[in-house]
Amino acid sequence: MSEIGQVETQFQTIATPEDPFVFRCGASLAHAELAYETYGELNETRSNAILLFHAFSGSQHAAGYNPEVKGNAFWTPECENGWWNPFIGPGKALDTDRYFIICANYLGGCYGSTGPASVDPATGQRYGSTFPNITVNDIVRSQALLLDALGIVRLLAVVGPSTGGLSCVTFATLYPERVRLVVPLATGVKTTVLNRIILLEQILAIENDPRFQSGEYYESGAPETGLALARMISHKTFVHLDAIERRASKDVVQSGDRFSWYQAHDHVESYMLHQGKKFTDRFDANTYLRICEMWSRYDPVVEAGAEDLATLFGRSAAAGHHYLVFSIDEDYCFYPEEQAALVENLRDAGVPHLFFTVHSEKGHDSFLLEPDLYTPHIQVMLRNACEDPAE
Repeated sequence: MSEIGQVETQFQTIATPEDPFVFRCGASLAHAELAYETYGELNETRSNAILLFHAFSGSQHAAGYNPEVKGNAFWTPECENGWWNPFIGPGKALDTDRYFIICANYLGGCYGSTGPASVDPATGQRYGSTFPNITVNDIVRSQALLLDALGIVRLLAVVGPSTGGLSCVTFATLYPERVRLVVPLATGVKTTVLNRIILLEQILAIENDPRFQSGEYYESGAPETGLALARMISHKTFVHLDAIERRASKDVVQSGDRFSWYQAHDHVESYMLHQGKKFTDRFDANTYLRICEMWSRYDPVVEAGAEDLATLFGRSAAAGHHYLVFSIDEDYCFYPEEQAALVENLRDAGVPHLFFTVHSEKGHDSFLLEPDLYTPHIQVMLRNACEDPAE
């Protein structure tokens, strides 16, 4: 079976002066586009579509090879291979011989969707600090507009790993009639105190970089030190500490890793500095801040406009949803207790579900690296969700 080859990012207008996009914060955009990619073919009944939400620093490029997104300064060689290549393609978890997969860059993102680094047509200047605050609700509603433009009324499934899982759950409970199967991987039902503290640390790292200039840095130079530090703070939650030590042992200490008086002196320190530095080439600090805030303030009840958790997941029960929930036993970003809380709410609401705990030494990154641990379960649940078993 051949793999997915070269793909191209597409763009969909979701806001015009006549029909602006209104954010939950009350601000609006008169011009907005979503960057997205698709894999596989949409069937005649338009019943085999899967919407995939990317994680925090991901993009619309989930599978195949994409050498460029025209005019995008953040598209580095690290972005060229799809972030979920092991999971998308013929015979894989999201089988492109059976399903039509859609993945879009977040509204507010920096890989082609309208975001803080985009030029405001009204002023000719980048949005910068004027770009609205975003919520998971905004991400979900913007991608529902993309589905409308593609003529897709009801999805076979929504899938989302990590922060993408927050959108996955919110889509299912905001638009329960538009989906059948819900697959959140390594995510949570509500932001924890620990997450909020770690996210605040990252926000402060960027805000306190002198080059940040309240978000107006596009002409003077990005706050690379603050953004690199923010990435280092988060990276230790994505990758198991043992894996960091193993990866670091392959690197050499860089002679330039010196601050005003302190010089990195071991492989772990050098590895973490390398991770922070290379990230600054491929991500925008303003987008980073908005996603941090989006995650920190996430509450599924608020995002979907429900009264409480019972009412929220009662929508899934009434719509006949099935959930496939994955937990990773060594996850230090979304701890296993968070998936257990989600499953408890599903059980209380009478929502059919399967709950699997993946045993992995790779930590949160397992959902990116170990397809064999997830694929059989995803394949079975997708086939069971099909209206036509032959799909």
